[in-house]
Amino acid sequence: MFYGEFKHTLDRKQRIIIPAKFREALKEHYIERFFITRGLDKCLFMFAEDEWKAQEQKFKSLSFTKAESRKFNRLYFSGASEIIPDKQGRILIPDYLRGYAQIKKEVYVIGVSNRIEIWSHELWEEYYAKSKDTFEDVAEKLIQDE
Repeated sequence: MFYGEFKHTLDRKQRIIIPAKFREALKEHYIERFFITRGLDKCLFMFAEDEWKAQEQKFKSLSFTKAESRKFNRLYFSGASEIIPDKQGRILIPDYLRGYAQIKKEVYVIGVSNRIEIWSHELWEEYYAKSKDTFEDVAEKLIQDE
């Protein structure tokens, strides 16, 4: 549902605008509410409400007797915040999440199928530079011929 890479800037009230292409998908799928939380690789994960509930069910099923499960769930869910875009499609990212993702002014908003990722400009550029040359190797390891 969410595809593409878009560069945006925080406005003076520390809001970002959801890319127009994503806003069209939101209207098409009647999505009004998101949940945003700490993601992996120092980005933020943003899920539509239905997808968030599916992720929540999956992670709630992890054994709370295992230290790694408790740690992941604590950091993942304690960082979560409900987000409702305003009429112009802008969202306010909480301070603690902007700090976690090292977001200052410029951001990349990345569509990753079932979620949106929000990256600081610097961290996305660094991640992309390190990852782009290994794309084919990763594909070969992950995707099996049938």
